[in-house]
Amino acid sequence: MPDMTSSAALVDDDPLVQPRVLLVDDDEVNLLLTAIALRERGFSITEATSGERAIQLLADWLPDVVVLDALMPGLDGFETCRELRHLPGFESLPVLMLTGLDDDASITRAYEAGATDFFVKSTQWSLLAGRLRYLLRSSRTRQELERSKSKLARAQDLARMGSFDWRKGQGSPVFSVEGLRVFGLSANDAPTMREVLRMIPPDDRDGFMMVVHEVLRHSSVLATDIPVALPDGRQQRILHVEAEPEFNEHGVMSGYTGIVQDVTDRRLAEDKIRHLANFDALTGLPNRRQLIWRAERALEHARRLDHPVALLLIDLDRFKIINDTLGHGAGDELLMEVSRRLRSCVRHSDQVMESSIEAMGSRSHRTLEAVGRLGGDEFVALLPEVADESDAERVADRILEVMREPIFVGGQECFVTASVGIAMFPRDGTTVADLMRNSDVAMYSVKAQGRNAALLYRPALAGKGREKLELESALHKAIERNEMVLHYQPKIDVRGARMVGVEALMRWQRGSTLVPPGDFIPLAEETGLIVPLSEWAIREAARQARIWQDNFGFSDSIAVNLPNRLFERTDLVEHIHQAVTAYDVPHRAIELEITETGLMKDLQNVIPSLHRLNEIGVEISIDDFGTGYSSLAYLTTLPISELKIDRSFVRDLGMTPQSSAVVTAIIALARSLGLRVIAEGVENMRQMEVLHRLGCGVMQGFLFSKALPPDALEQWLNQTVLPRKAPWIVNADEADAADALRSIAEARSARFNNPPG
Repeated sequence: MPDMTSSAALVDDDPLVQPRVLLVDDDEVNLLLTAIALRERGFSITEATSGERAIQLLADWLPDVVVLDALMPGLDGFETCRELRHLPGFESLPVLMLTGLDDDASITRAYEAGATDFFVKSTQWSLLAGRLRYLLRSSRTRQELERSKSKLARAQDLARMGSFDWRKGQGSPVFSVEGLRVFGLSANDAPTMREVLRMIPPDDRDGFMMVVHEVLRHSSVLATDIPVALPDGRQQRILHVEAEPEFNEHGVMSGYTGIVQDVTDRRLAEDKIRHLANFDALTGLPNRRQLIWRAERALEHARRLDHPVALLLIDLDRFKIINDTLGHGAGDELLMEVSRRLRSCVRHSDQVMESSIEAMGSRSHRTLEAVGRLGGDEFVALLPEVADESDAERVADRILEVMREPIFVGGQECFVTASVGIAMFPRDGTTVADLMRNSDVAMYSVKAQGRNAALLYRPALAGKGREKLELESALHKAIERNEMVLHYQPKIDVRGARMVGVEALMRWQRGSTLVPPGDFIPLAEETGLIVPLSEWAIREAARQARIWQDNFGFSDSIAVNLPNRLFERTDLVEHIHQAVTAYDVPHRAIELEITETGLMKDLQNVIPSLHRLNEIGVEISIDDFGTGYSSLAYLTTLPISELKIDRSFVRDLGMTPQSSAVVTAIIALARSLGLRVIAEGVENMRQMEVLHRLGCGVMQGFLFSKALPPDALEQWLNQTVLPRKAPWIVNADEADAADALRSIAEARSARFNNPPG
């Protein structure tokens, strides 16, 4: 038998106890990354690489929650879930199924297999951890309620049940002493049928009498629950009445014998369990299960009555920042206040309808209208009947309006906006899944356009989403297909008219199309692919440095742009060391460029890596200097070698005094700190002359060359760059330096602007 002691039940009492998670995934990389992320967030992880192995582990061990990858060879996640549900003690164990993006079929299969919930695969570990904690919290509540229900049932068998007997022709039933006690009567009382019926509220009395007459007419079994008001003045109780007919020797019904039981507490527990299954524990709003049920009923009525239905997907814009900054307690406060405001925007109904709503009348579907919480900071407003899309837009406008007021959480005033996506039935979809997906597309389009707005779904939005998804899928395979290439833009020392290094710029050769960096770099950063792409760029730059060293004695450095998140890698220094060692080039052959904004974003974590890189000889350049918020105190201690003047300052040189003043200050700062300085984005001789006059001698930009493929750069070097020793530069005095530089630029500008390739 497995160890049935659950650490989850102790978590609230002992914060040192870690919830036990069985993590099952056949992809060992995903398994490792997910396990590391969850361990960092306080979970005890046991890993399994197959469904078969998971079942073996569960034979003698009970975790607090199981996380299953849906698609695995052999015993997949769905079959594994079905098998563990048949194991003793695992009937209500929380199971989270990991599915692919927009995989509606897998989501449906997950629930059918017995999964508690699902989660779309991603690297958003905090959201996954939050979902697991929510499942554990719900599981603990459910276990406590189930235990209470079991105890109540045993107690009722002993002390809260009585019997009665009724004979045909006898006016009133005869109750046992225990039966009288259930009605709050003493052993000396002998209530008549009329007195018993008076205890039943008038609204329920007629219905009970109809049931009794029907049972007597057919001599059938009576089993029903009735509310009663006991004479001792206690609150209304729920009594379960069950009776079977008795027959005489001629087969004629002679009476009934039965039991009466006070089931009030059991019914309350059942109602609470039902509420837990259908409503969000934090906000009290309908949860995903209840929302889908309501939406399906709303669509059924809409098809029959021929009217539109609107579904609004509402996502908070800045919730993660508040949650991370002020803590989860403040985040919960904010969600509860947001839910209260959203409820005020619709005719919200908390009613949980388990049976057909047809009995409520032809317009009963309107009671389905509600705001619900999908999870996290996502909400849904269901409008089961609207005249047209303008009705839905008005509700969306009300939502945006109520969100403009500040919210006080954690003793602090916060402003939280929302992005709302709207989908209409039947125009935007004929199923709940279609409407959810298309409202999601519209919501993310709002996010992309600046947030804090509402947008109706349009087919063109889905097209953009599909294009982005296709691009993301192709980008995942770009490295293994050798589609990524590096182009190199030379850095020119204008005093010596020679190249003193290059900057490696990433390009994507997708078929016959060269995808611009602006089209795939933001996507790579968003998806996390920028990390493997940057690692590839370091290796490729080292390889190219070796080729150039052999071809023409290249001894300068190749600058590679490094995203800030790569500094999170503990093996960054080892990776660079392996890259240069593999091609037998010195560490100084690779220079790393990090943006000023990226540097300051996570400075404390970046500094140790910078020092380790500096120790092995890798130089660091601060890119886009002057556009961020650097602290000058840090510049005096950071192991950096170079500052790059941003092109936004270079663009207006010679035209506005402000640009010259900023550039002068950066150059003076670099000199005082002993740093090299380089200007990027130099496109004309005016900019070059001003930079030279201000003391910046190293530049890069279209005036000299665009970024070129490696072979084209070699050809450009052979045709363009002057010898390292330019006699007229060496012999010129300071007064003639500017004129000499102008002569060089005029003589070579045509070739610099029109390099081969």
